[in-house]
Amino acid sequence: MEAADRTWSKYSWIDFAFSVMGVCTFLVDWGSDVWAATVFYCRGDFFWFGVMVGLMVLSSLVVQMFSWFWLTYDRELPRFGAETGAGNVLFGDRVRVSCLLHLLQLGFLFRHISAIRQGFRVWWRKEGTDYAVYLTHDLSMLRLIETFCESAPQLTLMIYVMLSNNRAKVVQLVSTAASVTSIAWMVVDYHRSLRSFVPEKAKQGWGSSLIYFLWNLLLIAPRVATLALFASVLPGFIALHFLLLWFVFVLWAWQQKTEFMDSTSGEWLYRATVGLIWYFSWFNVAEGRTRVRSLIYHSFITSDGGILLVTWWLYRDPFQTEAYALAVIVTLPLAYLLGLLFKAIYYCCSTPNCGDSHRERLD
Repeated sequence: MEAADRTWSKYSWIDFAFSVMGVCTFLVDWGSDVWAATVFYCRGDFFWFGVMVGLMVLSSLVVQMFSWFWLTYDRELPRFGAETGAGNVLFGDRVRVSCLLHLLQLGFLFRHISAIRQGFRVWWRKEGTDYAVYLTHDLSMLRLIETFCESAPQLTLMIYVMLSNNRAKVVQLVSTAASVTSIAWMVVDYHRSLRSFVPEKAKQGWGSSLIYFLWNLLLIAPRVATLALFASVLPGFIALHFLLLWFVFVLWAWQQKTEFMDSTSGEWLYRATVGLIWYFSWFNVAEGRTRVRSLIYHSFITSDGGILLVTWWLYRDPFQTEAYALAVIVTLPLAYLLGLLFKAIYYCCSTPNCGDSHRERLD
């Protein structure tokens, strides 16, 4: 296991703090999702209540499946029990207990607790290996998957509801801004974790992280807003739009011959998840011709976003949207183009060349 060969200095008190915050964020996020679903139910909006619950269930199932696959792979490694597994991953050496936890949708939570436990040993006591870096990287990947399986669709739903009601409270606007910022930051958090996980790479600096955050924010926010605008005028077609693009993206991931997982079923789960994430944002999944693939993706998404915006403009209610229509049709494309500019600046100044080992392909 590669993580066992690194020194404890790669794991700092900041990493430990992020692990603790991860548990708190997980619990707060879960609680806020339940609260939002309850609000829909109490209002009698049973359809949106079902959508919210469906997103929560889907996200949880996908994350637990990834967690279980990885724990299964790790358990087969020669040094899992002796050096990294049994003492550091709670119930990692107890197959039935671990399986039950994942069936109860608690595997992700126990991974957080395991990361805190091992992080304390490595950082505070300076004992054992820095397997905490390995656990933290896995958690960062799982949080990223959860973000695009649940948070991004929920944010689209929130904006859609505001557009449909043609009113938005200050709290809703603040919540929307906080959500899109959180999504962009989660991408940055994963990228920083990835650079810590790859031994030959130095940690990403704060200046570089800021630029990385800005271009992700400026690309993700217009994408989500455009999808919500399209859904507000043609709600029956947004599901069809997603399914068509998701199918194309899954085929594209398959065509790139991804090798992220250690089993065929796991690999198809990964490709299906990649298709979902690509619906909102880009990341690299295979070696070679990265710039070409990125250019193809952004060209496609730019064209798709333009079509969605034009469709919204043609089908919108001119009276209800008069206050913000012109600002939206100008601001969203400009924001996306600015995000592409920041991305170009980032990769011209600081290109992170990641390794190609297990669980190191997202960038």
